[in-house]
Parts: sequence; C-alpha cells; structure tokens
Amino acid sequence: MSVVEPGRDCPLCPRLVAFRLEARAKEPDWFNAPVPTFGSDTARLLIVGLAPGLRGANRTGRPFTGDYAGELLYATLTTFGFARGDYRADPGDGLSLVDTAITNAVRCVPPQNKPTGDEIRTCRHYLAATIAAMPRLTAIVALGRIAHDSVASALALRRAGVPFGHGAEHEIGGGRRLYDSYHCSRYNTNTGVLTPAMFEAVFARIAAHLRTLD
Repeated sequence: MSVVEPGRDCPLCPRLVAFRLEARAKEPDWFNAPVPTFGSDTARLLIVGLAPGLRGANRTGRPFTGDYAGELLYATLTTFGFARGDYRADPGDGLSLVDTAITNAVRCVPPQNKPTGDEIRTCRHYLAATIAAMPRLTAIVALGRIAHDSVASALALRRAGVPFGHGAEHEIGGGRRLYDSYHCSRYNTNTGVLTPAMFEAVFARIAAHLRTLD
C-alpha cells in the first residue's frame, strides 16, 4: 500500500507502546511493531479486522498470519478467488491477494486483544487514510462490531444508519458497500457464533457483486 502507515516506533498510544516494548524484550525476533496493510491500494475489496494478535500478526508482521483467524480467512479468500497460493502462516509463504487488501482498525497489538476506545480513535486516521487511498474500492468487510464502528466513523457515517449484524450489507455512497461478519476468531468458531459456512456466505455475496461490475 502506498498509504502512510504508522512508524515502527509509533508513540501515539502509551499503553500500546509499553506493551510493544515488553513484547520486544521477551521475543526480540518477532515483528513487534504496527502491522501494515497487506495488499494493493488498487484493490476493490478491503477487509478490516480489529487488531493484530499477539502471536499472530504481531509475531509475523502480516495481518491475520500466524493464528487460527488467518487459517479461516485465507482459506475463504482462496476459495472465492481473492487470494492465491498456499497459506503457511508465514509472510514468506508466497501467498498473494487478488483485488483485495487487509488491514486492522488498530495497527498495534493490544493487551488481551482489547484496544481501548481512545486507542481505536487515535488509530482511526490510519484506517481513514487507507480507505481514501483506494480509488477503486467497492466493498469493505468489517470483521466484528468494533471494526464496523471504526469504518463507519472513518467514513463519517451515522452508526444508526448502518447497524452491525452478521451478514448485513449497507450502501455507503460512492458506489461502495459495507459488509458485516462476526470476527473469524477461534473463540467465535469454537462456540458456534460463526461457522465456516456463515463466513463463506458473506464472501460469496461479495464475489457475486464484484462479478456484476466486471
């Protein structure tokens, strides 16, 4: 992505800075920095997650890489032609995205995977910049309510006008649509909140919509 990303030592969120420094001391070989967007700014599809996982993207430096959520996400993207190659939970695996980019509402790993409201708001200008830098953007997928709310705020949308719900679809202007899904976390899949079939149904609709625009 050509969009400006937070620097490796971004100082904006003191709690996240402290957690990052702790992680660097414990695991000096991990990425341990704000995780940049993966994919091209010419993509028509943008997927927005919550934040990097401690042993996933925070370790590897690529969104949704190294944890269970990535296994389900990248398998689904491959099924619908939004990714190609073999996902091996390693940023050097050669996997590439097709007409797709992946980012997070918060670029740094938070303690217990729970960013604060202030941290979400502070990082939102990076999300807004990412969206603004994608001239062909047609579909945004928000994985979970926090990602959904952050996208809505980044686009200055009234949240009441775009309520979150798994499988919801909203016209958001400029020829773009916002699609909602429960987050593809291990917890959600283990508890049945989200099944692979439910997740695939969201991307099937996106793929069908994009085909109508080809």
